[in-house]
Amino acid sequence: MCGIIGYTGQTYLASKIVLDGLERLEYRGYDSAGLAILTNGEISVKRDSGKLRNIREGLESGLPSNHLAIGHTRWATHGRPTQDNAHPHKDNNSRIVLVHNGIIENYLQLKSTLLEKGHKFLSDTDTEIIVHLLAENEKHEASFKDAFFKTLGQLEGAWALSVVHVDYPDTIFIAKKNCPLLIGLTEDEGNFVSSDITAIIKYTRDVVYLEDHQAGMLTPGNLDLFDTKTKTQINYNVERVDWNPVMAEKNGYRHFMLKEIHEQPDVIRNTIGTNTNEEDGSVYLPDINMSNDDLLGIRKIIVVACGTAFYAGLVGKYLVEKLARVSVEMDLASEFRYRDPVLDKDTLVIAVTQSGETADTLAAINLAKERGCKTMAIVNVQGSSIARAVDGNIFIHAGPEIGVASTKAYMAMLVAFELFALYLANLKSTIEVAVAKQLIHELKVIPQKIEEVLKDKEDILKIAQKYTQYKSMLFLGRDLNFPTALEGALKLKEISYIHAEGYAAGEMKHGPIALVDRECPVVAVVTDSPVYEKVVSNIVEARSRDCRVLSIASKGDKEVQGFSDDVIKVPKVMDLLSPLLNVLPLQLFAYYVADLKGADVDQPRNLAKSVTVE
Repeated sequence: MCGIIGYTGQTYLASKIVLDGLERLEYRGYDSAGLAILTNGEISVKRDSGKLRNIREGLESGLPSNHLAIGHTRWATHGRPTQDNAHPHKDNNSRIVLVHNGIIENYLQLKSTLLEKGHKFLSDTDTEIIVHLLAENEKHEASFKDAFFKTLGQLEGAWALSVVHVDYPDTIFIAKKNCPLLIGLTEDEGNFVSSDITAIIKYTRDVVYLEDHQAGMLTPGNLDLFDTKTKTQINYNVERVDWNPVMAEKNGYRHFMLKEIHEQPDVIRNTIGTNTNEEDGSVYLPDINMSNDDLLGIRKIIVVACGTAFYAGLVGKYLVEKLARVSVEMDLASEFRYRDPVLDKDTLVIAVTQSGETADTLAAINLAKERGCKTMAIVNVQGSSIARAVDGNIFIHAGPEIGVASTKAYMAMLVAFELFALYLANLKSTIEVAVAKQLIHELKVIPQKIEEVLKDKEDILKIAQKYTQYKSMLFLGRDLNFPTALEGALKLKEISYIHAEGYAAGEMKHGPIALVDRECPVVAVVTDSPVYEKVVSNIVEARSRDCRVLSIASKGDKEVQGFSDDVIKVPKVMDLLSPLLNVLPLQLFAYYVADLKGADVDQPRNLAKSVTVE
């Protein structure tokens, strides 16, 4: 939610770095954008509402050469997406300017006090009170640094802050609490601040991830960090990011989403890595950081996640229960800490998250730790808040995912659950070695089978052309592919704006069948599985109501044409691995429907890539 970038140094033109970085951050928020530059003792602010590609020319026109700038791309939480509400915000004397991600929970009380002191507000945002509070505190403190720390102590809520002051022409003041913020360091080319590594990966891979309640000053040649509670200076670790700049580019694809769909075979290979041994059916999880005794002592697993990650976790529930025979509960992270869950030391709580910064998921993990649970994350971003908070990790190695609608991260999460379920099953001796060896072998050849489907993507495009006029669709699946139906429906609704619902096929006659008619097609996952006949029965019930049926079926299925209007066929695969393959045609179907409708596939309305505030 929202993106921040800043640069201070002599090597590059700061305004260009910030504008280019905002383009890479726009998936985090795209209803407005702006930048502030400091030059010759004056602060210039340019900002506007709308997507960056539509306003960039206006933002960069007439900018002076400079070596310090901060920028922001916004996803509105407080105040409508207007020019006045866009960041950066400055004080009434134009001496201080800042950008902010997060929510200030006590902004109304602070604003009331500041109004009494004569401050004039130009926006409806909670952010603007911070810059006025800084200006007010500076009147009474020995230095701006002191005013900065005093201000942080008065705020309640969540923030990632980058602040510039006219009296400190080469310094960016930074602070973090409950929102991601990192520093990019170079030897002699200046330094960067950003909410996301993708904005600065072109310039450096040496980063410092700020922790909560940390703040400091960033200059071209130095970073000073402090604990905001004790005001004492602290040491920090510089980490090397293993992504490369090319991974965040489109590479000739029409959209990032299409590129990321095509990257999935390599993502699966990277996530498997060297973590399996087909000869003996074993799995290695080098970052899980829990002993065999720890894992054997687990009586219950709770998976917490949001959105697409929740559906990946639901597949994980099926896999772990089938293979390792451990009870697994699914919980929406946004509900978990409000329902007073039953937790103890024999419970493992697994967070599933692409960014590792999802606010609700992080809060769920913190609650689990407070209650004495073991914690683990299936996460893409190493060094993220959740990756650092848990006891152990399974990193999915998907690389930067720019499209707001997750595809390759979802696929990698499924692979991670396959590995974890097999790892736990081997440990508990609940799986035969021959089955484990077969599962590993089949998992390793899934990328080739995905590539087979991708070669036939034009056939999926032709089918998608028949469905663009519909206003609603019903997605059906059973057992391991019930979550696949949920994910397929989510993909369609979030990028094409067609209303879509996913259901367990057996639940259709318990309500959803009332919606089925010729205006509401059914998309059914009916690949080869132990529940094949059951799903066919549900589809036939729907088709008797005159609806159009699109089936995802296995190659070689000679019956499917008899109860389907359209069929997308995929290679046969072990049922335990079928969610990996079956979601692919649903991703492509959603993509093509949305693109044919002229929707903004990579940046769907009202959505941001990661929700970093509650």
